[in-house]
Amino acid sequence: MPQSKNMARLTEDMKRELIAVIGAMKDPRVQGFLTVMRVELAPDLSLARVHVSRMGAPDTTAEAVAALNRAAGHVRSEIAKRMHIRKAPEFRFIADDGARYAAHINELIAELDGEKG
Repeated sequence: MPQSKNMARLTEDMKRELIAVIGAMKDPRVQGFLTVMRVELAPDLSLARVHVSRMGAPDTTAEAVAALNRAAGHVRSEIAKRMHIRKAPEFRFIADDGARYAAHINELIAELDGEKG
C-alpha cells in the first residue's frame, strides 16, 4: 500500500528528529557512526520500526540496537516534545546492514575499475 504524501512527510520529519535525538545520547554504545537508514510507520501511528546501521563490526550494531531498544521510552518522549505531537509511536529499533553492503559493493566496483586500467 503506497504511503500518502502526508505520511511520507511525517516519516521523513520523524527520521530527521530521530537522528538528532540519537546523536545527542551519551551512551557509548550508541555514539559513533550510527545511521538511521529508514523509518517505517504503521498506518495508525502506533508503531515505528527504525532500521539503523553502523559501519564496523556487526556485533557493535547489535549492541547499539539493544541500547536503543532499552532507551526507546526516552526516545519516544523526546520525539513527542520535538515534533509537538500528543502521542508518539512506540519505537522498535532493528539492525540493518545496508551501509556495510553498500561499502562492499563500492569495493567490488573499485576492484573492477582497477582491473580495467
